[in-house]
Amino acid sequence: MKIENHKLSDVPYEESPNHSGEIKPDTIIMHYTAGASAESSIRTLCDPETKASAHVVIGRDGSITQLVPFNIKAWHAGRSQYGNRRGMNNYSIGIEMDNAGMLEKSGENFVSWFGRKYAASEVKKAQHRNEAFERYWHLFTEEQIDAAFELCKALIAEYNIEHILGHEEISPGRKTDPGPAFPLDKLRERLLEQDRGSDEAEEQAATGTVAVDRLNFRDAPGTEGEKISKPLSRGTKVKIIGKEGGWFRVKVEQEGWVMGRYIDKNLK
Repeated sequence: MKIENHKLSDVPYEESPNHSGEIKPDTIIMHYTAGASAESSIRTLCDPETKASAHVVIGRDGSITQLVPFNIKAWHAGRSQYGNRRGMNNYSIGIEMDNAGMLEKSGENFVSWFGRKYAASEVKKAQHRNEAFERYWHLFTEEQIDAAFELCKALIAEYNIEHILGHEEISPGRKTDPGPAFPLDKLRERLLEQDRGSDEAEEQAATGTVAVDRLNFRDAPGTEGEKISKPLSRGTKVKIIGKEGGWFRVKVEQEGWVMGRYIDKNLK
């Protein structure tokens, strides 16, 4: 994929009126549309009455439609925070993927909030990173996932992208997208973590043990991050999968951020 003048070449462009000032993006935010089709979501995101937009929409066939130039603020994140920054529209590129999102089981089928039925072959039962129980989720297509990977790769090459995040990570409790059916962690690992320097690589290969009686587990690096579970207890084993400042992104049963100085590291 090629980006010229902050637009993808060779993809349809449909201007959304829902945008504002110029930005210098360093973050990509992944979403699902929770809609019936890419076309209906594009219409919604281009409707001035909705006051919402994204930079691109990826259809289930892998097709991409751009709605806002990448250096212009789209309105996709809403009330959001990551680390010490609030209002993530100011820093990010929003990617919407055509997907029904959360589903409810009804007999042999699974039903979306807008009433469409899906077969079991289109559904994944999984635990969301911000929850302690399993739900049913609409699967993404291979074409869609491949397009998302290629798009993010092109954006990383063009802009100073430091983070790839889910809407669920910047608005926990309010948003659940892109949800556990999308391989968000693999996307980050493949596109951001593999090319970092040796110090970062060492952190990525590390495990550790909680060294205090109670260690707060947050959704973002910084004391402003919301607590996403009960504190981790002394002796809990964690996998260190990222680092920002003095904070570690760790994985236990779910992922979150902890103060790095309270983790005793054991490099593999």
